[in-house]
Amino acid sequence: MPATAVAHPHVFVDTKLKVVVSATGKFEGIEVHWTYDDFYSLLLFADLGLDLDGDGELTQGELRRLDGFDMQWVAGFEGDSYAYRNGKRIKLGKPQGRGVSVTQGRITTVHFRPARGPAEGVVIQAYDPTFYTAYDLTGPVEVDGPCRATIEPADLDAAYTMVEELLYATPAAEAEDSYPEVGEAFADTVSLSCAG
Repeated sequence: MPATAVAHPHVFVDTKLKVVVSATGKFEGIEVHWTYDDFYSLLLFADLGLDLDGDGELTQGELRRLDGFDMQWVAGFEGDSYAYRNGKRIKLGKPQGRGVSVTQGRITTVHFRPARGPAEGVVIQAYDPTFYTAYDLTGPVEVDGPCRATIEPADLDAAYTMVEELLYATPAAEAEDSYPEVGEAFADTVSLSCAG
């Protein structure tokens, strides 16, 4: 059985990031926008009994019921947003919900992860280590403050080659259950620069 027959990822999320930096150059946090794919959004509507008329739009009451559905994080889940400074992980605070919307049948949620320390040299990535969920960084990264963000796209050819090599060494019957943690290889890298 070819390694590529193992179906990963299962959920696709368009991701937008807004980095908040104080006037004095302190890293205050990241606002994260997740727009779920059509199929996953439809599954959520069905699971929660929403959009019963099937028009892809929700009433205000339905939006209130949906708000916060992805903020119930289990122990050990780090939010699939990671920040580093000089190669060391920066602790991001618990998510603070900032709303939910539905456009053309797709759910978008917004949350904020507070942080501390200097913004210069901060590196940010959005990924699921298990690659069950694929986060696609869309659009430029907005920076609220005196810094700028540059994006280095992931080397997708190298990432897929790595996956194939890892799965080739795994018996086909075990491939799904022991899928390697390769999500970071598929992540774009956002770097902050605050000089000048």
